[in-house]
Amino acid sequence: MLDHVSIGVRDIAATKRFYDAALAPLGYSCLSASDGSLGYGKDAVGFWISRVETPVPDDAGSGLHFCFAAPSRQGVDSFHSAALATSGRDNGRPGLRTDYGEGYYAAYVADPDGYRLEAYCDKTG
Repeated sequence: MLDHVSIGVRDIAATKRFYDAALAPLGYSCLSASDGSLGYGKDAVGFWISRVETPVPDDAGSGLHFCFAAPSRQGVDSFHSAALATSGRDNGRPGLRTDYGEGYYAAYVADPDGYRLEAYCDKTG
């Protein structure tokens, strides 16, 4: 349904360090980079980030989050660890979320600007 999603951040260099580390375990990388924008994906950019003066305010009650597909549970675990090591905040440790499905394995973090992110895998390995 969606071709891509875009978010705005204040510090593009800090954001690049965070997303390079957090998305690498999921198989995603920065496919496009300039002084004012970044584009992440696997074969094509699906997640755009732009430098802006007024990013969306950090609001845990909004329900807004972005979920990235992970190749394995280890990828989910590594996403969570890498995010926390690069200025991310924990928003839910890796584990099964059986209320979402029997094999639903996910972890949740917030990026340096407060955007909530999820890595998800529905495989047993």
